[in-house]
Amino acid sequence: MLRRSLLTLTFALAAGSALAGSLQDIQSAKALRIGTEGTYAPFTFHDASGKLVGFDVEIGEAIARKLGVEPVFVEGKWDGLIAGLAADRYDAVINQVGITEERKARFDFSDPYIVSKAVLITKDGNSDIKSFADLKGKRSAQSLTSNFGKLAEASGATLVGTDGFDQSIQLVLTGRADATINDNLSFLDFKKQKPDAPVAIVASEDEASASGVIVQKDNPDLVAAINKALAEIKADGTYQTISQKYFGADVSK
Repeated sequence: MLRRSLLTLTFALAAGSALAGSLQDIQSAKALRIGTEGTYAPFTFHDASGKLVGFDVEIGEAIARKLGVEPVFVEGKWDGLIAGLAADRYDAVINQVGITEERKARFDFSDPYIVSKAVLITKDGNSDIKSFADLKGKRSAQSLTSNFGKLAEASGATLVGTDGFDQSIQLVLTGRADATINDNLSFLDFKKQKPDAPVAIVASEDEASASGVIVQKDNPDLVAAINKALAEIKADGTYQTISQKYFGADVSK
């Protein structure tokens, strides 16, 4: 761990000697500094040995390899990641950052590298709920302030408050809730860990939310290089390998 920390510090110092943001700076520093959370499994987290791992981490490593530089991960809390990019603490953020018009006004995004959808989850054998409309009069386990909770409420469900996905699924499994609306990526991760859990997706929204690599504004060369790297790792099978490893499915579309 000490050796890894020293290596990370060495590259961080090298990257810090150049102005952050442009492809030329990254190539000169021979390092791509990537802002990430480190606490958001299965996207970016620490395994039992303390190593930083996850879907987003491996995508970042693959992009850096295609750029011909070293990936250097700089960890921080979610609510400060984008601010850290603006403050030049790193060259890019790869941490499930949704592509929104508000963010696009201040930063540049790569092409989407992962998409997610709201899905309706029930216990196996539940024949009463087959669509979002069937939630009317049913109990839906939700984080009360989430968009998923608002969708369940708009569908006519009575909300059963939870702290997040894991608790919502447990309430469905124990029959304390009839269903939950949640993120399909969280569901895929759950089923990857517990394939025999008797829950299933019975409906999904048509509209998907996309996440991309976010970089400093007015950075066309870097965006083009990242997009090229993403296209190459999809073409050569690297993306599929990473996607199957963490989700057991293709999460690019």
